[in-house]
Amino acid sequence: MIYEGQTLRCEMLDNGIAELIFDSKTGSVNKFDNETLTEWGEAIKALNATDGIRGAIVTSAKSVFIVGADITEFLAMFKETREQMIAWCAQANTIFTGFEDLPFPTVVAIDGFALGGGMEMALTCDFRIATPNSRVGLPETQLGLIPGFGGTVRLPRLIGADNALEWIAMAKPYKPDAALKMGALDAVVAPEQLKEIAIQMASDAADGKLDWKGRRTVKQSPLMLNKLESTMAFNVAKGVIGAKALPHYPAPMEAIRVVEEGARLSRDEALKIEHEGFVNVCQTPQARAMVQIFLSDQLLKGKAKKAAKTATKAVKQAAVLGAGIMGGGIAYQSASKGIPVIMKDINQPALDLGMNEAIKILSKGVKLGKLKADKMAKVVATITPTLDYASVKHADLVVEAVVENPKVKDAVLQEVEGIIAEDAILTSNTSTISIDLLARNLKRPELFCGMHFFNPVHKMPLVEVIRGEKTSDETIAATVAYASAMGKSAVVVKDCPGFYVNRVLFPYFRGFSLLMNEGADFRQIDKVMTKFGWPMGPAYLLDVVGIDTAHHCADVLAEGFPERMATIDGDVVAGLFLQGKFGQKTGSGFYSYSVDKKGRPKKDFVEEVFEIIGTPKKEYDTNEIIERMMLPLIFEVARCLDEGIVATAEEADMALLFGIGFPPFRGGALRYADETGLENIVAMADKYQALGVSYEVPELIKQMVADNKTFYNA
Repeated sequence: MIYEGQTLRCEMLDNGIAELIFDSKTGSVNKFDNETLTEWGEAIKALNATDGIRGAIVTSAKSVFIVGADITEFLAMFKETREQMIAWCAQANTIFTGFEDLPFPTVVAIDGFALGGGMEMALTCDFRIATPNSRVGLPETQLGLIPGFGGTVRLPRLIGADNALEWIAMAKPYKPDAALKMGALDAVVAPEQLKEIAIQMASDAADGKLDWKGRRTVKQSPLMLNKLESTMAFNVAKGVIGAKALPHYPAPMEAIRVVEEGARLSRDEALKIEHEGFVNVCQTPQARAMVQIFLSDQLLKGKAKKAAKTATKAVKQAAVLGAGIMGGGIAYQSASKGIPVIMKDINQPALDLGMNEAIKILSKGVKLGKLKADKMAKVVATITPTLDYASVKHADLVVEAVVENPKVKDAVLQEVEGIIAEDAILTSNTSTISIDLLARNLKRPELFCGMHFFNPVHKMPLVEVIRGEKTSDETIAATVAYASAMGKSAVVVKDCPGFYVNRVLFPYFRGFSLLMNEGADFRQIDKVMTKFGWPMGPAYLLDVVGIDTAHHCADVLAEGFPERMATIDGDVVAGLFLQGKFGQKTGSGFYSYSVDKKGRPKKDFVEEVFEIIGTPKKEYDTNEIIERMMLPLIFEVARCLDEGIVATAEEADMALLFGIGFPPFRGGALRYADETGLENIVAMADKYQALGVSYEVPELIKQMVADNKTFYNA
């Protein structure tokens, strides 16, 4: 044994080849934490001190290679001074360069994920081979960061600046074949041959059959680009990536700068540029928010895994009651993830619409090359449309998705409960109707809960799983597990008017209506809130949701929370509803909707909207618009957290990100409040007390300010 630690070991094989094996004894996967970095440095010293080594291979004893850096451990470091952070980057990179500079050839054998720091480790080796099920990439910009272990230096020298910038900016994992074509990998081999071929390559390189020294020189030298190539590569990247990333996502543009400035330098000098660039982005609000999103997403995934382990009911056959667009979307989502589904309705046209919705989504996947035609046929075959209940009785879980009417839902739920197995789970896809109300006439309310999907189902990641007063833990676990198996992120919430997402969204809409009542132009509000980071402004969002749907939800919430969410006299949404202008579905709402000469959707301004208000238009300060829109939403989220409607700040924020498109770079309402400063939030609210109870600071926030706490450290 050359070296043995808690996260890796190094041993001598035959023919003078050493094997460095990453194998964390404490974790299910390998990742670069401080312990791993330290032990890797010690192993490098041991390799340098051992006689008779001709070459080395790098393997993993886990089902993945190395998933990346341990972001939870590095979070504390991001709060250190700039000088401390740069020094830490330099120290960590001496280990990576130390391995790259070993006096013999190195080959890495990748099986599974080699992402972020894992890929950067692989880049230090002279040769890289992988199995077909591997995935490689540098996804750091998804966290608001850039590669910090030499990825911006080594990858461009391997695959060219243009390809490397795409890898870093797109932040996606690459399949081995694509990586092989670009030169990031040298071979793709069967898993059972991986180690054998790695050993052979290391031996061949040691014997001079493979030019490992030449390869190493390329990675240590300036990037070979003439002036024209350099100008083209970096200017094109700045234009394409900048249009998507700026102004809210600085990391991709910083990565371009780092690669460009380091291109004309040696490896060691270019690494200094990378260290500075990494620190430039790691201490930004965007990085803090996006790292938190990553950690919160891990929390949701962890809860889903726990639910799958504890669930006493496995969902092998699902059913959807009510076809149409929503039912078809739910049926598609279930079938596409391998869970057969029966889609039941009372009339054939609705079934046809549901099947056409599923087929339309699948066909688009085929057209884009994401799905093969034979796979599409298999998925369609697992959706069974029916006009009767005969097939539904075999379902393990039923999603009721009929019209949003409590009497209709009540009748359908009672009917299907009498048909399905006594241990089958019954759920309702409702956005507003109380789960406890719907459970009143059920014989087995403990097996009933809400399962609120968001439209369009195949695009929106969130499912609200709504716990009724009598819903059992087993039912919640099985429903969360099913949602996860469908590829969705489930957030469990308690039953209340509007549940969680709609309850906190409508104070935002109400803030919008109050602004318009005073004469604000909805176009200015849309522009300001889009610039703030929302995918669309409130007026456009109301048109997309449907003015009729929004009006109905507003009534439900006004009844549930009459002090904060009472209806507004002269409300513009109510005015549009009374005129039958429901938004996109009717072709007119705040905007008018049509198609241009090429058949593309077109959105135009509608002057008549202002006639509903009758108040003279006026310009508003941008900050006032943001404050008046965001404060009611933040305060309602805080109330939901305080009341236990949602369990944690992480889940509260993720539901907003996945359900209504809250700006990711802001991390969610509570993360945004923390970043703004809770004392500043209180000061903002003081200016708007005349607007009513919805602008009153919740007691929870007042107490947190007094205790000097934040939502993410409370």
